[in-house]
Amino acid sequence: MYCANGKFTSFFVHFISCLTALLICIRITPVASAEAPTMEVDVLVYGATPAGVCAAVAASREGASVVLVSPYTYVGGMVSGGLSLSDSNQCVRQSMGGLFVEIHQRIYKYYQDAGVKLNYTIDLTNNDKWTYEPHVAEKVFHDLINEANIALYLEHRLVSVTKESARIKTLKTSKGVFRAGQFIDATYEGDLLAAADVSYAVGRESKKQYGESLAGHQFPKKSVEISPLDEAGKPLPLLTGESLGEDNGDEKIMTYSFRVVVSTDPNNRQPMPEPANYNPARFELARRYIRAHPAAAGKDVAVDGYPLPGKKIDLNNGISKQISSGLVGASWAWPEAGYEEREKIWEAHKQYTLELIWFLKTDPVVPKKVRQKYAAYGLPKDEFKKYGGWPPALYVREGRRMIGEHVLAQHDILQDIIKDDSICISSFPIDSHDCQRVPTADSKGWINEGTIFPKHTSRNRRGRPYQVPYRSLTPKRDECVNLLVPVCLSSTHVAFSSIRVEPTWMMLGQSAGVAAAMAHATKTDVQKLPYDALKQRLLQQNMVLDLPAKSVGAQ
Repeated sequence: MYCANGKFTSFFVHFISCLTALLICIRITPVASAEAPTMEVDVLVYGATPAGVCAAVAASREGASVVLVSPYTYVGGMVSGGLSLSDSNQCVRQSMGGLFVEIHQRIYKYYQDAGVKLNYTIDLTNNDKWTYEPHVAEKVFHDLINEANIALYLEHRLVSVTKESARIKTLKTSKGVFRAGQFIDATYEGDLLAAADVSYAVGRESKKQYGESLAGHQFPKKSVEISPLDEAGKPLPLLTGESLGEDNGDEKIMTYSFRVVVSTDPNNRQPMPEPANYNPARFELARRYIRAHPAAAGKDVAVDGYPLPGKKIDLNNGISKQISSGLVGASWAWPEAGYEEREKIWEAHKQYTLELIWFLKTDPVVPKKVRQKYAAYGLPKDEFKKYGGWPPALYVREGRRMIGEHVLAQHDILQDIIKDDSICISSFPIDSHDCQRVPTADSKGWINEGTIFPKHTSRNRRGRPYQVPYRSLTPKRDECVNLLVPVCLSSTHVAFSSIRVEPTWMMLGQSAGVAAAMAHATKTDVQKLPYDALKQRLLQQNMVLDLPAKSVGAQ
C-alpha cells in the first residue's frame, strides 16, 4: 500500500491515515466549539489568522491532512475582525501572489455576483485601495477552509505542548489533544512557540544590538508644549509614565487599537454604545491641546477613517496624530499575558475607544463640525452580529518575536535585500505606531515616542521590496525541528515594523504551509528542507519569490 507521497507504509498506518482523511473530508461545517478527541494529522496550524488560514489551505493543497485550531470564536483574525483595508496599496503589488491575490479575487467576485460595483479592480499594476466588508472576508475564509477539507476547531485555548527532544509531539487545548507531524504558529502573539520553549524577544532592541538607526527611542513627532501634569504634579491620564526611561532597549511595543467599522447608512445603523462610567477628566490632555489649538480637534486628536463598500467606514489609529484610538502603553503586557488578563486588556481598549468617540462627539471643547461628524457614526447592523456590532479582534500589531535561524534586522529591509532562500517578497514600509507618551524632560510639555513614520521610497507611497528568507521562519535547530512561525517570525522590532501587515503574513503563511507539508512528507527537519524543492512547490502555488529587476541595487 502507498500513501499520497508514494512511500511504502504498513496496512495499519495506511488505514488510520485514510480514516483520518475521510473524517476530515466529510466535515462540511466548521466546528465552532466542539470537544475534540485525541486526533492525529500531518500538519497542525494554531491560530486562525489570515496567515493561519493560508498556511492550512496551502498545506492541504500539497496533500497533507490539516487541522486549524484557534482560541477565538471567529476565523480570519483582523481581516474579518475589522481591518478592512489591509495596506497592500503601500506595497509593490507586482511582487505579491498566491492566496493573498486569490482571496481578494474571491472577495471581488462576491461583490460582482451581488451586483455591487466597487471603485477598484484586482489589478496588480496599480495601487488602488482594496477594501471590503468584514463579513465578506470571513465568508471567503470559510469557503477556502471548507473547500480544502480542513478540520476547524474554534474556542480551543492552548494549554501546553509535549516534546521529545526538539520535536513537538502533541498540543493540548482546553478542549482536546492533537498530534501532528508538523506545527505552524500563526498566532499574533507567538503563543505556540513560547509553549514549545523556543527563544523569543518582546519589546525593542537598542540601537547597538543589531546596528539599527531606527531602534530604541524615536521622536518623529514634535513635542506638545502644554502642561501634561495635574494639580498634584502627576502625569494626566493617557500618559504612560513620568519619563522616557533609558534608551538601551525596553519591553515597550507599539500601540494596539480596534478597527471599528461604523455605518453612516440610517437603514443599517445602530447607536454607538455610550461608554459606561465615562469620566471626562480622562481626556484633559486632549482638552488642553484643543483649547490651545482649536484646529487640532479632528486633525491631531482624531481617528483615521477609510471608506468601505456598503456605506461603512473602517476607523484606525492615526499614526501621525497626537491622540487617536490607540491606547498607548496598554499593549505592553498583552504578548505574555494569559487569556483572562488579555480579556481585561481587550475590555480596557474597548472602553477607551468608546470614550474617545464619546468625547469627540459630545465635549464642548470639540468644534461643532467635528462633533457632528462623530455623532453620525453608528455600529452596522450587518457586521459582527454575534458581538452586538463591535469587532471581536483587537489589533495586535506586535507580539512576541522569535529568535530563530536568521534574525531579520533593519539592514535586511533596506540594504541586504537579496536572500538565497526567498519565500516571499515583502514591501510594506518600516512603520511603527507610538510606543509611549510621557512628559518632556522639563515637564512643560509631552511627547509621543516610538513612532516610525512609513519609510516609503522616494518616488511613491510604497516600501522597498525585499526577499524574506525561509530561515526567518525556522527556530534554532536545537530548540525545535518541526515548527514554523510565519507571523511572529524571527526579527527585530524595526524589521517587524515592516513585516507586520496582513498581506505579508498571508504570503508567509502560505509558504509555511507548503514547507510544513513537504517536511512531513519527506520526514525532514524544517531547518534541513531542500530549498530548491521548496521553491518549485511555492512557484506552483503562484507565489512570487524574485525581486522586480529595477529594485535590485536601487536606493
